[in-house]
Amino acid sequence: MHVEIYTDGAARGNPDGPGGYGCVLQYVDSQGQLHERELSRGYRKTTNNRMELMAAIAGLEALTRPCDVTLHSDSQYLVNAFNQHWIDSWIRKGWKRGKNEPVKNIDLWKRLLEAKKPHNVTFVWVRGHDGNELNERCDRLATGAADSDDLSVDPGTR
Repeated sequence: MHVEIYTDGAARGNPDGPGGYGCVLQYVDSQGQLHERELSRGYRKTTNNRMELMAAIAGLEALTRPCDVTLHSDSQYLVNAFNQHWIDSWIRKGWKRGKNEPVKNIDLWKRLLEAKKPHNVTFVWVRGHDGNELNERCDRLATGAADSDDLSVDPGTR
């Protein structure tokens, strides 16, 4: 089965403000019916990059069997990590980048690698706020989660 995953993250005030992610999964079942599933969650004390990664993780972890996945993200950081093999380099260097600078959000990168493992995933960068209805819906979900009164503290930040 092929699944399209659209993601977005939002954060207010880096890194001590609220943030959230939004994710939409879209697939066609064996009877030709289109299905969509929305996921979102809000956090206190988080960053935008963490929310971008969480959106991708939530989408992949929601899949119950191995799939061909196209993951659409407006985070060049996320997409380039895989398409330009940054993540492979980080792993080879012991999760370091550049001049021995530690990679941020290692906990989420490792979780994303685990979530990605059973699937054949293609990462596609989309320009944020490009008018694509599904990308815009993810942005609204992420913003709504960040503005929600139901926020968890992000365990990976201060």
